[in-house]
Amino acid sequence: MTRSRLQIVQGGGIPQEPITTDPWQFQAECVEAFVASWRARGFSPVTIDNDTGLLERTLTALGRLAWEVTPEDIDRIVGDLAVAGRATSTRRDYVQIFKGFHRFLQARKAAQIEAAFGVRLVCPVDEFNASRHVGDDSPAQLPPPTPERVTEFFDFLKTRIATARKYAPAARDYALFRTLYHAGLRSEECALLDRADVHFGRRPFGKLHVRFGKGARTSGPRPRRVPMLDHLDLVLRWFLDDVHGKFPDSPVLFADESGGSLHPGTIRNRLRYLMELEGRTAVERFSPHALRRACATHNYERGVDLVAIQQLLGHWTVSSTMRYVRPSATFIEDAYRRAVAGTLGELTREDAPS
Repeated sequence: MTRSRLQIVQGGGIPQEPITTDPWQFQAECVEAFVASWRARGFSPVTIDNDTGLLERTLTALGRLAWEVTPEDIDRIVGDLAVAGRATSTRRDYVQIFKGFHRFLQARKAAQIEAAFGVRLVCPVDEFNASRHVGDDSPAQLPPPTPERVTEFFDFLKTRIATARKYAPAARDYALFRTLYHAGLRSEECALLDRADVHFGRRPFGKLHVRFGKGARTSGPRPRRVPMLDHLDLVLRWFLDDVHGKFPDSPVLFADESGGSLHPGTIRNRLRYLMELEGRTAVERFSPHALRRACATHNYERGVDLVAIQQLLGHWTVSSTMRYVRPSATFIEDAYRRAVAGTLGELTREDAPS
């Protein structure tokens, strides 16, 4: 019987293709590979364009090769952004995009970088310079607009439809901001909705198919189906029947006047412009994201389960949803009155003669 034996074969490791000796060129190639990984994970073109620009600005501000960046460099660019008056969310975005790129280098390029440039990768983003969540110290955590304020704004938009020089954009604005509020969508999610994403037949309220929901931890888009609450289905049916046809033929739900998708920045600017027309002071104005937070808060105050609100907003965890909920100053008293009224009602029914 012949035995098979293992033999030692002289040789070395599998040869790797040589990399460029120009570190800046190699970094540019790494950026291209990082962006290609976003496409592979299904990120939307809008997200890829925005994040590519953000990464380029971050690397330019650092002024050093990514594998040579130190914690002090991170401190410097975050401090410069703060001195320039940039929002906390912007500072966080700079740090997060660099952290993601550095993590990509560690996973894909660490051996090549150490072999070519003699640098062992250690992430310079630590607990001392990692930007806090935008909600931690941002004015965005001011209480969201009250139900009364939101109603006043929508009444203004409804009145404007009849008086605006252009009927279609005014009517679109009304439907757009009603959707942001009642469905709790992000501006980016709303901008990427198509007509085919509106499903009136899904009972009991009809649903919006949010195909490009924001993913957590760079996981890519997380689709979800959002019910059209508070008669949003009636608003969107009116919009599709009477308004959408006045724009150039396009699959986009909320199109601009050329038939293309509205940019999230355009939505923010549009809301600011409308509140200026409304004649509101700066403290009475709010952002599209504040409408999303108002959706969470107002539904919570109405007694909607927190997990249901989490699913509505597309949050990864309930703790994220809790940061959005900012009940009114009388929330405790109102909840107490509802509880007492319910208890008294039960007692009254029990004491009633049969």
